[in-house]
Amino acid sequence: MNDIALKAEGLYKVFGRHADEAVKKLRAGTFRDALDGATAAVIDASFEVKKGEIFVVMGLSGSGKSTLIRMLNGLHPQTAGTVEVGGDSITGVSPAKLRDIRRKRVSMVFQHFALLPHRTVIDNVAYGLEIQGVDKAERLSRAAQITQVVGLAGWEEKFPSELSGGMQQRVGLARALAADTDVLLMDEAFSALDPLIRREMQDQLLELQAELGKTIIFITHDLNEAMYLGDRIAVMRDGRIVQIGSPEDILTNPANDYVEQFVQDVDRARVLTAESVMRKPRAVVHENSGPHAALSAMRENEISALYVTQRDRTIVGWVRDRDVMSLVRRGERTLASAIQTDHGAVSKDTPLIDLFIPSLEAALALAVTDDRGRLVGVVPRVTLLAALGGEPEAATSAEPVVAPLPAEVVDKVLDAAPATEEVR
Repeated sequence: MNDIALKAEGLYKVFGRHADEAVKKLRAGTFRDALDGATAAVIDASFEVKKGEIFVVMGLSGSGKSTLIRMLNGLHPQTAGTVEVGGDSITGVSPAKLRDIRRKRVSMVFQHFALLPHRTVIDNVAYGLEIQGVDKAERLSRAAQITQVVGLAGWEEKFPSELSGGMQQRVGLARALAADTDVLLMDEAFSALDPLIRREMQDQLLELQAELGKTIIFITHDLNEAMYLGDRIAVMRDGRIVQIGSPEDILTNPANDYVEQFVQDVDRARVLTAESVMRKPRAVVHENSGPHAALSAMRENEISALYVTQRDRTIVGWVRDRDVMSLVRRGERTLASAIQTDHGAVSKDTPLIDLFIPSLEAALALAVTDDRGRLVGVVPRVTLLAALGGEPEAATSAEPVVAPLPAEVVDKVLDAAPATEEVR
């Protein structure tokens, strides 16, 4: 099954005289600034967008990102290269075919809303369906549903002039969603909004994406917006795509000095996740292992506490050395009475910004789990701080929260109460 919603290959867009000759020169290695009488807005852009992902194209003004997105729905014809939507080419098709593709396959949300001022909210939302030829009753019904989804219930009969900027952008988004196209293009869709409304719209877009699973290509010059929204990001400079990758890839492994400088001021706490900074715990102990095994593991690894798991690594809780030592002295054979269940584990997808409080409250390095609650790593506090500072990792394993008991004390207790439990 093909999971590619849109594919661009070798795209060029040259404005001015002798565009085809300019493409040949660019392919032969001529620099963009050396072209005579022609301006290369997009140079050899190739990428694929998967179904259901948010693909962000990011770059400064003049990088070519807005020209690129207009090539994806044929608003700007390509000088060279191809674009496919759902496996069907839009390159070189007839005007009638291109209009049909825009109506049914690709919709667009513009920076400045592009609402029809003489139409109400509900009629603006239904406009794309009207263009598709959907009958009035059905298009108004679908438009009403989407209007409610974007948070505009009760505003259906208002006109654009009666709405705030954020509400107008919601109408534009609802209109594109109501068309139910395969691909949604968003060109600097939130840049005209003030910061608070902009963040609300970003959050709503992610909520809608989780609910509707749309394929979205989002253009922005705002790095933090790109990092927050994008499943993958394409960074453009001077008409070329210089790197494509996940937000974490681009932040931690920039392709060149330009990308490195571009991302140096990004809010790392909102981009990096627990998975990106976690490391393997020094030791864990199985819930059926006894106090002797747990205390031996802590002694060998010079730690004061460790996690207790089931055989599939699902976390049961954690134990502290002093509590385990008491079990050994009393001759108990299980850890049950010493296990504390307030482990405060976090998901591997949790942003670093949400790890501060759990890390402070955790009695040992913060546990990271997968979607089945299995321990996949830990995040020591020192590692969290180092990651936020963009510095090399300051620790190579989980640090003890309190100093471990002296080895000679542990040895004395173990010698006095030998056991044969195996450390898992």
